[in-house]
Amino acid sequence: MIKVGLVSLGCAKNLIDSEIMIGHLQQAGMVMTPEPDLADVLIVNTCSFIDMAKKESVGAVHDAVDQRAGSKKRARQKIIVAGCLSQRFSQELPGLMPEVDAFIGLDQITQVAPIIQKLMGAKEHEQENHVTRQPQYIPDYDTPRFRLTPQHMAYIKIAEGCNHPCSFCIIPRIRGRHRSRTQESIVKEAQQLIASGVKEINLISQDTTYFGMDKWTEERPKPRSGVDSSKGESLSSLIRELNKIEGDFWIRLLYTHPAHWSDDLIQAIAESPKVARYIDMPLQHISDRMLGLMKRETDGAYIRDLIKRIRAGIPGIAIRTTFIVGFPGETEADFNELLQFIQDTKFERAGVFNYSREEDTRAAKMEDQIHHMTRKARWNEAMRAIQRSIEGFNTTQVGRKMRVLVEEPGVARSEMDAPDIDTTVFVSKKLPVGSFADITVKEWRGYDLVAA
Repeated sequence: MIKVGLVSLGCAKNLIDSEIMIGHLQQAGMVMTPEPDLADVLIVNTCSFIDMAKKESVGAVHDAVDQRAGSKKRARQKIIVAGCLSQRFSQELPGLMPEVDAFIGLDQITQVAPIIQKLMGAKEHEQENHVTRQPQYIPDYDTPRFRLTPQHMAYIKIAEGCNHPCSFCIIPRIRGRHRSRTQESIVKEAQQLIASGVKEINLISQDTTYFGMDKWTEERPKPRSGVDSSKGESLSSLIRELNKIEGDFWIRLLYTHPAHWSDDLIQAIAESPKVARYIDMPLQHISDRMLGLMKRETDGAYIRDLIKRIRAGIPGIAIRTTFIVGFPGETEADFNELLQFIQDTKFERAGVFNYSREEDTRAAKMEDQIHHMTRKARWNEAMRAIQRSIEGFNTTQVGRKMRVLVEEPGVARSEMDAPDIDTTVFVSKKLPVGSFADITVKEWRGYDLVAA
């Protein structure tokens, strides 16, 4: 019986890949172990989105190699590197990491069991590289999967890949072109999860608002802002179908792109009570010049108008966004415009990235790269502006009654808070974990709320 250990790094999209690998390993009769010393095979599922993630992934692989070298128990252990790092550097890694036994990419997550069986069956073997160049895989509702999230919440990957030309981002090169699942498949998966007791469904992909648009033809042109997109499968139609499922649960939208919001999508959320009054919409900047350099397919006027339409069309909505500071060519005027925008818009939830120069992106080749100390100073200033905005918002929540989902004893999340990335609500430790509860906000502490 082959024992397998797994280290999963990166975002929720990568987490689902890990869950799918475990599902296929268990189906093949292999046993998962949390103890690296007991594992015949150790899989490191890596991230490679930005430089910090690359360093963490490389460090995890080196740690696995070093620990194997220093342990008699692990002397015959096989190490497999999976995920975005393998996919992105498929040609370079075998030479840089000769101690690794095999590399697999995004198309091999369902083939991991036979790859392991081959590794374990060979008396002697050379390093194996199974990574294919352009990923094509997308999961289905009946894909074997073992969830690593708490019993009461789950992620559903509604699409894979990305078609956007953002000049700072390497994701399209790693995960390939956008490819949507069918609406029927997603609804079936949601029904299964809700029947198992899940209280929160988080819809994810590289761009959830692009769902279905890759299947539109010339007869069904891609929807634009303000155009009814109900003629074919879209995020709007998916939301409406998910809202019909029986049960007491939330649907949460993550990773939406401002370029593909429509009035129909706003209306679909407004008329679907099971959709959490929360949207995640990374804006990256507000300066027209910076948005142009970033290839964001939007401008400042469009963004400002979209936020007004969303807030008017969905009362009580909480908007979460992220920005990038220190992008090549960002002037003090560009940065000050962003600060003023943060101050004026008063986002309920927000974060800031310090620009990461990623090889093989357009932005990496741009002139006028910003000094790292300037980037750090701007990041600090932007984060202070966001903190002031959120603390100001939190003062308005004192005395408010709200529904929360209890995550662990004494800790819960409101509709305004996505797992792992947003704030928490401190509640009574007597409230049962994994259930909804109605509370009243007594006070706030920094980013967090405290219930009475």
